[in-house]
Amino acid sequence: PQEADGTLDCISMALTCTFNRWGTLLAVGCNDGRIVIWDFLTRGIAKIISAHIHPVCSLCWSRDGHKLVSASTDNIVSQWDVLSGDCDQRFRFPSPILKVQYHPRDQNRVLVCPMKSAPVMLTLSDSKHVVLPVDDDSDLNVVASFDRRGEYIYTGNAKGKILVLKTDTQDLVASFRVTTGTSNTTAIKSIEFARKGSCFLINTADRIIRVYDGREILTCGRDGEPEPMQKLQDLVNRTPWKKCCFSGDGEYIVAGSARQHALYIWEKSIGNLVKILHGTRGELLLDVAWHPVRPIIASISSGVVSIWAQNQVENWSAFAPDFKELDENVEYEERESEFDIEDEDKSEPEQTGADAAEDEEVDVTSVDPIAAFCSSDEELEDSKALLYLPIAPEVEDPEENPYGPPPDAVPSSLTDEGIGSEKKRQSSSDGPQAPKKKPKTTNIELQGVPNDEVHPLLGVKGDGKSKKKQAGRPKGSKGKDKDSPFKPKLYKGDRGALPLEGGAAKGKVQAELGQPLT
Repeated sequence: PQEADGTLDCISMALTCTFNRWGTLLAVGCNDGRIVIWDFLTRGIAKIISAHIHPVCSLCWSRDGHKLVSASTDNIVSQWDVLSGDCDQRFRFPSPILKVQYHPRDQNRVLVCPMKSAPVMLTLSDSKHVVLPVDDDSDLNVVASFDRRGEYIYTGNAKGKILVLKTDTQDLVASFRVTTGTSNTTAIKSIEFARKGSCFLINTADRIIRVYDGREILTCGRDGEPEPMQKLQDLVNRTPWKKCCFSGDGEYIVAGSARQHALYIWEKSIGNLVKILHGTRGELLLDVAWHPVRPIIASISSGVVSIWAQNQVENWSAFAPDFKELDENVEYEERESEFDIEDEDKSEPEQTGADAAEDEEVDVTSVDPIAAFCSSDEELEDSKALLYLPIAPEVEDPEENPYGPPPDAVPSSLTDEGIGSEKKRQSSSDGPQAPKKKPKTTNIELQGVPNDEVHPLLGVKGDGKSKKKQAGRPKGSKGKDKDSPFKPKLYKGDRGALPLEGGAAKGKVQAELGQPLT
């Protein structure tokens, strides 16, 4: 990508974004708990799912694009059916979720990284969960990621230790420690895999991005000492990195600065910095995603998704093969035979490559699979894949909606649905909705996990890190706390401590209302 190519405005503040496997849809998680799905070809909103009540902090598409898994800052992980917008099931965790990720090949399994806890692998079909083993039980700041095919899970902790676990058995296959030159270790902030090839990158707290080859890690085995293929960093400004990812073909790496809206792009093979893209000054970057097939990057700052793409230059001279563009007038010299009716000197042309090929039959009916959409171990594209969302026409007068449920079918089950934490928070354009069955919610119990953790996005706790993040949140978010429609409002006056017990409450309310209660 060379330059900014417009923005996508989700109405509410965008916090995280992710492309589906083909780059046709972009899911954006917002501050008000909605998931906005953009059709990336038309750059229009294809669907809005009113997913959570609290901000959405992590999203992941399933392999076939039919499902989305999301996590919000109120510690809930949900799976969504993209076409219908319904919630399939929910999991409630004791601590905030930093990341959710589908197994790349088996969409029945989801990897969840809760804060201050070992990573958890959920099995959606039977709502069971497995807590992954960690290197050091005292250090539970663990990040984790499936490798490209999902055969292994890579986990990294705050002491720089990377463990490679077999996904099916959770056995330790390989491990190594990321060190900074000497024996000093550095905390691991994220692990990202390329979509093609076996490379992955590790973003660490020492502001260096290390690129490794997954095959080398596995051959080194336990406590190996693999050398990174590349070490990428900003030597001038010592920039810390907020989010890093590979390009669709795995040849480039983009990293978003944690200090400003700037994207640094390196070539993986050589390790040279190719381009720095600068966004608006004074904005802080929240997320970066590279399009799976095209040289397009989406980045989020100040609640808006910015698109970075290549500049398309129109070259009209390319249309006629014998057409030559002139910068200035040129005197033309005509050939001897130019205006002859028949050219006597002309030799018989032989049927060479191009002309001979014209007589061959061209197959115009069979569809070749697009190589970029297939994995290296697959011949064909996924026929059931969800590439695009159908757009429902906007009904002017929803009362006359012929497709809605018959009027007598609604009230019966609305009563029990009102209890659900989602409440009827559908957007008004959806018209009357058929009653939905309440999704199954599973509580995940994790041993020894503190319950009072605050998600780093919200950053309320008084540690230095979260203060920094809080300061960097765009101006709009201050207002969000004030009058966001989905925040439970406290009453005016000092009735914040509701409910008061018995008589005290009565007296207090009496004093406020200025009249005796009967």
